[in-house]
Parts: sequence; C-alpha cells; structure tokens
Amino acid sequence: MHTLPELPFDSTAFKDWTSDETFDRHHGKHHAGYVTKLNAALLDHDLADKELVDVIKSSRGSDQKIFNLAAQHFNHSFFWNCLSESSSEPQGNLTSAIDRDFGSIDAFKEQFATAAGKHFGSGWAWLVQDGDGKLKIVDTHDAETPAGTDLTPLLTLDVWEHAYYLDFKNDRGAFISGFWEHVNWDFVQENLA
Repeated sequence: MHTLPELPFDSTAFKDWTSDETFDRHHGKHHAGYVTKLNAALLDHDLADKELVDVIKSSRGSDQKIFNLAAQHFNHSFFWNCLSESSSEPQGNLTSAIDRDFGSIDAFKEQFATAAGKHFGSGWAWLVQDGDGKLKIVDTHDAETPAGTDLTPLLTLDVWEHAYYLDFKNDRGAFISGFWEHVNWDFVQENLA
C-alpha cells in the first residue's frame, strides 16, 4: 500500500505565499486522492508490491491510469520536499553546477520561471540532471515525470491550477515568484549526483 506522506513543514508557515487552505486542499484532497485511487487500481495487480518508481517505470506507456496516479503521487511527494519555511541560496557543488550550466543562480531562476510560466495547461517545471551530469530545465505535461527515466529530478514546481488558484487566481507569475522564497536548497543538493 502506498501512503500519503506528512507535509515536511507546518501548512500555516507559508502565509506570505500560499495559504493553509491551499495546502489542505492540495495535499489533503488532491494528493490524498491520487494515493487512494492508486491503491485501489493496484489491488490484485502484478505491480501491487512494487516500489513507486518501479510502478511508474512499468506502467509508462502501458497503463495510463496507473501511470498517472503513481506519477502524481511521486511528483507531489517530491514537491513537498522541495519546499522550506525559509529559503537560503544553493551552496557548494550545486552552485558550481548551476553556474556552469546556466551562468548564474539568477539566470537559472529566470529560465526556470519562464518555463513554469509559459507551460500551457497543467503540469510541472523541473530542474533535472542528465546522465552526463548536466543540469537542465524541463517542463512536463499533466502527470508526466522524470522519475523512472535517465533524468534525475532535483527540484520541481507544481503548475497545476490547484497549486495556486485559491491564492493567486490566474496570476501564475506571482505564484512562481514567491516560490523562490521557499525553496529547500538542501533537498536539491541531496538529489545532485
């Protein structure tokens, strides 16, 4: 059975950016719904005992329902860990990699924000690392995820409307701008190969 993770922060701690009502709905309704439906879909299925990333790999291209549910569970779980009540700046080899591949942290933030802002419809903006160690920005539609591919996810931002609409209405740009005040750069660093 897959389980809904606890938020790694107090949902009331982001009031300068995202309300606790949004977190309650986003985590407690949307994410919880994906987990419940995933467990139901996996009952008596040959993927029932597999780890989440293995479920994603095995269902990609063959079982869209299970893939979508598993990928959304992964994406949301990853997103919660990308957030921190207070943000600093990247350090050490993460800073070096960002400088190498984007020119500077400010250039990276601008490119990431552009990808997240221009994404059409529902999906995710990601900072990933490829097999050669190069950092890239990708956006994925709907439930698509770098999990189970040759890309290692480092950071993500949920750009589905349920992530921001209660607080920002249709101003996705303001939501993206506020994200930088709450990035858990320690988690990003941990994911870096």
